[in-house]
Amino acid sequence: MKIKNQNTLPSKYVLLILVIVCGILLGAERFMDGGGPLSWVANYTIVPMQKGISYVGTWMSDLTDNFATLSDLRKENEQLQERVDQLTIDNTRLNQEQYELERLQELYKLDQNYGDYEKVGAHVIANNGTNWFNSFTIDKGSEDGIRKDMNVLAGSGLAGIVTEVGPNYAQVRAVIDDESNISGMVLSTSDLCIVRGDLTLMEDGRIRFENLPNNDNEIQVGEQVVTSHISSTYLQGLFIGYISEINVDSNNLTRSGYITPAVDFSNLQEVLVITTTKEDLTQTDEAENGGE
Repeated sequence: MKIKNQNTLPSKYVLLILVIVCGILLGAERFMDGGGPLSWVANYTIVPMQKGISYVGTWMSDLTDNFATLSDLRKENEQLQERVDQLTIDNTRLNQEQYELERLQELYKLDQNYGDYEKVGAHVIANNGTNWFNSFTIDKGSEDGIRKDMNVLAGSGLAGIVTEVGPNYAQVRAVIDDESNISGMVLSTSDLCIVRGDLTLMEDGRIRFENLPNNDNEIQVGEQVVTSHISSTYLQGLFIGYISEINVDSNNLTRSGYITPAVDFSNLQEVLVITTTKEDLTQTDEAENGGE
């Protein structure tokens, strides 16, 4: 059998006591012009809570603003990077176009210098795999009128001669190749010499000449050397290069030395092929002389 706890206060009395206490506190608050117990309780409980909530709210707002600003900065940085990339591409393209224009201007000048000959422009599409274009392939062949022994120009003068022809390509042997052997002539004196390719000299940017007569004709460094009229495969008067060094041979009868080529054989991209060969000119001359 359960015995009721006589000390338990009914809930209705507890509620009544709380109402009376609140009434007394409200009355005291009213008569003390807001400086009563409720204000005291509020000052030490609610107000600090409000300040804390306000601080947290401000911190969260600043954090949100910072995230928004960071996101905007990231987007702006991505846009600027895209712009920089585009400008870099545009600048590279302009530099390439400028370089190509300069090369084409050189070819145009070269074409004007040898205006007596018909020529075909071609691109260099391959070399022999070394740093020097002593043998290279162009993108024009028999279908474009290219034939063996046609002379090839580049830079400021003679680059080489066609040695092999396919339907849409041709092989060219450059004047610097070890197998190259050209009858040359000093332009100022008309003295003849032999110009030989030598790849071991190309590191210094030179080729060799020899068998130049040691006569009374004074020849200085800087003299121009061109192809001679007695060459069997090269047209007359094509610029080979400048004499960079000259010496009297031990026999005291001839002179030899070095030539700086008119063409940069470390970087060939476009060439001009003269579509007339030395044999064509020889046959034409013989026909004309025979006709007389």
